[in-house]
Amino acid sequence: MDITWNWMPANISMPTPHTYPSHLNHNITDKAVPMPFDVVTAVIYTIVFIVGLVGNTLAIYVVVRYVKMKTVTNIYILNLAIADELYILGIPFMGTSSVLSYWPFGNFLCKVCMTTDAMSQFASTFCLTVMSIDRYLAVVHPIRSAKWRKPQVANVFSGMVWVVSFLTVLPLTIYSDVQEEFNTCNITWPEQSQLWSIVFILYTTILGFFGPLVVICLCYLIIVIKVRSASMRAGLTKRRKSERKVTRMVVIIVLVFVLCWLPFFTANIVNLIHIIPEANNTIYFSFVILTYVNSCANPFLYGFLSDNFKQSFQKVLCIHKPNGVGTTDQRGSRRIQQSHNPIFAPRNHTQNLQTIQVSHEQYSSLCDPHCKVENMTLK
Repeated sequence: MDITWNWMPANISMPTPHTYPSHLNHNITDKAVPMPFDVVTAVIYTIVFIVGLVGNTLAIYVVVRYVKMKTVTNIYILNLAIADELYILGIPFMGTSSVLSYWPFGNFLCKVCMTTDAMSQFASTFCLTVMSIDRYLAVVHPIRSAKWRKPQVANVFSGMVWVVSFLTVLPLTIYSDVQEEFNTCNITWPEQSQLWSIVFILYTTILGFFGPLVVICLCYLIIVIKVRSASMRAGLTKRRKSERKVTRMVVIIVLVFVLCWLPFFTANIVNLIHIIPEANNTIYFSFVILTYVNSCANPFLYGFLSDNFKQSFQKVLCIHKPNGVGTTDQRGSRRIQQSHNPIFAPRNHTQNLQTIQVSHEQYSSLCDPHCKVENMTLK
């Protein structure tokens, strides 16, 4: 028996922006109820698509472009941004099929879109899980985990995330096609399709959301216990403060992910127990919108929560602070060095120390008007 949607099945634990699930009634219908697609909807999807595409492309570029960005956490963020971008790229296909009320792109693109959309969602969840485990290792076992917390190892784990994500959604690749009767891109399950649908919902919901969420919560519960006990024994070192900032960034990214995806996955589970009336398709539509909002919000979280991302974004976008310390001070320091080091003068240790001292004094006077007095007192 065929189970129909406009593009992606809503009775699996994947968002289906195209239809509201009318098919989970005990008597499965052969009618797809299209999601509301008016001017407001089109504007929302357009904004989400543009912002998400530009933001995630920028995040991918800065991690690939700048050497200082190639940390373990940023490699996982790179893969998260790729997954978000792949998910965002499904919006034009969804919009076209919603406007036309049929799938015009053929059977091959049907399989590609179904597979890519679902795989990107699993990859996002798995990336956040691996990032949380990495935070656990960095905070709770910083010494023993040093050999595992390397960019090369992070690249291997990232590759494994994508392989596992593809294997997880392989049923979509096998059973999705364009159904001739309704000309929609959907899944055609084998016999006993009702059972297949229920099993697939539970399988994807547990493996793709609630299971990883349990692992993530356990990681941060142990991290909180460890941080509290460590802060009671000694003050925060510079390294520990840095680890705390990275941990806070990952926690916020995870929280936003859960807030955006939990309503959708909960609705799928509730729909198994109590059929959601078709009249409430606007509510379901808002849940789907939240999943796309999550993908376009992540780059803003990187920029606000990470100084390295913020500086890299500013550099790419040619945004410089007028009185910033970064680039201006470095140029100022070089000018001071040139004034104290003639071109043909031999460089010796005494001269270098004088240069460093002068550079430090001028740098301090720029940062704080009281620094000059403190320097004179120290002398």
